Amino acid sequence: MQSIDSTAPARSHTRWVICAMLFFAAVINYIDRQILGLLSGDLKKEFGWDERTYAAIVFTFQAAYAIGMLLSGRIIDRIGLRWGFSIMVTLWSVAAVGHAVGDRFSWLEFPALMNDDKLGFGVVTLTGAAAGFAIMRFVLGLGEAGNFPASIKAVAEWFPKKERAFATGIFNSGTNVAVLITPLLVPWIVSHWGWQGAFFVTGSFGFLWLLWWHFGYRSPEDHPGVSVAELAHIRSDPPESVTPVKWARLFPVRQTWAFAAGKFFTDPVWWLYLFWIPGFLKTTYGLDLKSMGLPLIVIYLIADVGSIGGGWLSSSLIQRGWTVNRARKITMLLCALCVVPIVFASQVSNLWVSVFLVGLAAAAHQGWSANLFTLTSDMFPRRAVGSVVGIGGMSGSIGGMVLALVVGEVLQQTGSYQILWFIAGSAYLVALGIIHLLAPRLEPAKVE
Repeated sequence: MQSIDSTAPARSHTRWVICAMLFFAAVINYIDRQILGLLSGDLKKEFGWDERTYAAIVFTFQAAYAIGMLLSGRIIDRIGLRWGFSIMVTLWSVAAVGHAVGDRFSWLEFPALMNDDKLGFGVVTLTGAAAGFAIMRFVLGLGEAGNFPASIKAVAEWFPKKERAFATGIFNSGTNVAVLITPLLVPWIVSHWGWQGAFFVTGSFGFLWLLWWHFGYRSPEDHPGVSVAELAHIRSDPPESVTPVKWARLFPVRQTWAFAAGKFFTDPVWWLYLFWIPGFLKTTYGLDLKSMGLPLIVIYLIADVGSIGGGWLSSSLIQRGWTVNRARKITMLLCALCVVPIVFASQVSNLWVSVFLVGLAAAAHQGWSANLFTLTSDMFPRRAVGSVVGIGGMSGSIGGMVLALVVGEVLQQTGSYQILWFIAGSAYLVALGIIHLLAPRLEPAKVE
C-alpha cells in the first residue's frame, strides 16, 4: 500500500475527480446506448423494419443487460473496480463500434422474442441487418450493464454516506448530458459519414476514457492524491468488514427485493424515453432527425436538473437532521408525483407543452434514480453494493424487456403512446409503495 501524502492540503478533493471519471463514463455509456433510438427512423426506413422488429432489437439489448447486471456486479466485487470496470467498458466499446458494420451480417440469424401475427408472442428469427444489429446490441448490453454497479460501488468506496446521494446525482447526470450531446453530434456525423460513421465515432470514445481510468484510478488508501484529512472524511462512517458477501446471503433479505422492485417498475420507463421519444416526436409532431434536436436537448436539460437536484435534496435534508429513511422517501415521493403529469403528453397539441411534460417526468426519474441507487449503500455494506446493484439492475432489465414487447405491440396496433404514458405516470408510486412495505425504515440488511 502506498503511503498517504501528509504534505497534501488539509483536505484534498480527489474523490470529486473520481466522481468526474464516473460522470464521463455515464456520458459515454448513454451516447452508445441512445444512438440507436435517435437513428431508428432512418434505420427502419433503410432496412424495412416495423415496430415489432425494432422492439425485438431493443429486447435483445435489455435481455443481455439483465444477464450482465447479474454477473457484472459480482465480477466487480470479486476482482475490484479498476480492472472490473475496464473489462466492461472495453466490451461495450467494441460492440458500439461494431454497429457500424451491423448490416454486413446478411448470413446471420438471431433468435429474438417478439409478436408475430400468426404465431403470437414467441421466439422469432431475425435475419440480415436486424440480426447484425441484434447481436451488437446484445454484446453492448452485456458490457454496459457494468457501468452502474461499478459506479455505485466507487461512490460507496470514495464518499461517506452523507455525500453519496449528491455524488450519485452528479455522475448520473452524465446520462442526461449524453442525450443532450447526441442529438447535436449525430446528425452532423451522419451528414458527413453516414449512420455507420456515427456508430464508429461515438463508439471510440470509450477507448479514450479507458486510458484515463487505467492511469488515474486507485482505491482511496492507495491513491497518491488523497490527503490524510480527506481519507479520514471518506472513512468517517463506522468501519465495515471486508469479507465478501455471498449471493446466498443477499437474495433472502427484504432490502434486496425492495431495491429490485424499485428498479423493475421504473427502469423500463427510462428505456421508454431513451428508445421511443424520438419516434414519439416524429409520429406526433412530424419532426425529423435534424429538427428533433432542440426538443430532445430541452427534455434532457430539464432531466439534468432533476438528477443533481434529487440527489442534493435528500443529502441536504440528512445534513439538516432528517433521518436517512425520511429524507430518501420524501424525496422519492416528490419525484414520483412529478412523473404523473406525463399522462397528458399525447393529448396536448402544442409541441413545447408536451416537451415540458416529458422533460419533467425525465427529471423526476433521474432524481428518483439517484436516491434509489443510494438506498443500496444505505442498507448494505460496501462489499455487497456491486452485487446488490447488479441484482436490481437485472430486475430493471427484465421489466424493460417486458415493456419493450408491450411498446412494440401497442404502437404496431394503435400507433398511439397514450397507454404507454399512463404506465409511466403510475409506475413510480407503485414502486415506492412496495419499497416502503419491504423496507419501512431502510434498516441495514442482515447479510453477515
